[in-house]
Amino acid sequence: MNAIRSIVHPTDFSDLSAAAFAHALRIALAARSKLHLLHVSQYDANEALAFPHAQRLLAQWGLSHEDDPPWTIASKLGIEVDNIRIKLQEPAQAIVDFLSEHGSDLVVLATHGRDGVAHWLHGSVAEAVFRRSAIPTLFIAPGARGFVDQVSGDVQLKRVLVPVDFSPPPGRAIAAIQHFGRLLTGGNVAVDLLLVGEAAPRLRVASSSALLPVILRSGNVVESIVDAAIEFDVDAIAMPTAGHHGILDALRGSTTERVIRHAPCPVFALSAASPGSG
Repeated sequence: MNAIRSIVHPTDFSDLSAAAFAHALRIALAARSKLHLLHVSQYDANEALAFPHAQRLLAQWGLSHEDDPPWTIASKLGIEVDNIRIKLQEPAQAIVDFLSEHGSDLVVLATHGRDGVAHWLHGSVAEAVFRRSAIPTLFIAPGARGFVDQVSGDVQLKRVLVPVDFSPPPGRAIAAIQHFGRLLTGGNVAVDLLLVGEAAPRLRVASSSALLPVILRSGNVVESIVDAAIEFDVDAIAMPTAGHHGILDALRGSTTERVIRHAPCPVFALSAASPGSG
């Protein structure tokens, strides 16, 4: 996640997906990247829905005027908002097809209940999106305290929890979240490493020769991660992923959904092996 040139945000433009939309837009602003909004509709809509939403939010944040055209905003703020309307198509397959054809440096997904965008995260849908590539994905769950204020656009990203294990090595994921924090805030992010198990690994990150302390907890993996996130009042959880290996093998399917649903903050899924994640 050294460079974020392209962000994909599937959306139904509902009130419940507004928080995820704000996060996707704010990250695009920080990275001066392209923002692709995927609108999967069951109806044959005839109008582009993306730009007016971004236009209103940017004006609310005091970054542009509500009547500024797209080219003025692109020139002034360095971002381009692109609407992709996908008609009458199965949502998960639509996301997978788009990512396969266009690629992305970050995916931002809203999850809520079982309606709209929510069912994109259920069962085989989550597996299909996760396994398609090593693209970092940010999940925003209902009731979670986001790190982007929807009203002001301000960013609060000071502390991140990273669940770890002996495999995969989490160094790339740690470096990625630290880089992401600097991109959004200009400052350093405090990282709390958590192992649910009997013994903690000794960890280094590429940017430092110092050993990082690891918090050791026992019990249910999901509950331990959620409890630690609440206890340390973190702004996000970043989970290193490596296919079918390591602790995060347990954080797939229904377990992943439970982490995301119950987390008090947004959840990143970051590849521990992808060259683009370190």
